This record gives sequence, C-alpha cells and structure tokens, in this order.
Amino acid sequence: MNEKQGTVHSHDISMKDRRSLSVTGVEEVLGCDEEVLTVKTVMGKMTVAGQQLHIGNFNRSTGELKIDGEIKELFYADVELKKQGFFSRLFR
Repeated sequence: MNEKQGTVHSHDISMKDRRSLSVTGVEEVLGCDEEVLTVKTVMGKMTVAGQQLHIGNFNRSTGELKIDGEIKELFYADVELKKQGFFSRLFR
C-alpha cells in the first residue's frame, strides 16, 4: 500500500489555541455533534470533546480532517480493553 493508492501511513495532530485541530491519518468519521466528535484513525479510535465543535473539512482520500470549536479533551480508546471481558480486566 502506498500514498498513491489513497492509503495513509502516518497520524499527526496539530492544535492551535485549542480552537482549531488538524488531524492526518483519519480513515472515517464515526460520529459528530457539537460536543463530541469520534473518528477512526490509523492509530485507533480517537474522540475529541468540547463545545461548538464542527468539521471544517474532511478529505477521505488523503485522511486529513480539520475541526473547529472549543476543544477540551482529546483521547484514544484502548481497543484491547474493549475486546476483553470485565473479569479479565479486573484480575490483571
């Protein structure tokens, strides 16, 4: 796979003044409202929380996403924990 075929190899994040967020390596937008935006990236599921969030631009072929609004949180879901059962996490 290469970039000419539309695949994305890297995942970068750039934030300016907690009002503008640029993300690369985005595969798809999973959900979006004014307070929570969830995307699937090449590094896993990423969630952005804040207020008055909206997508400025999303280019699926390049994997570039621009988000505007008041950004309060940015975090990744731990995919491995979700695949395990409750007791396996409890008794680590």
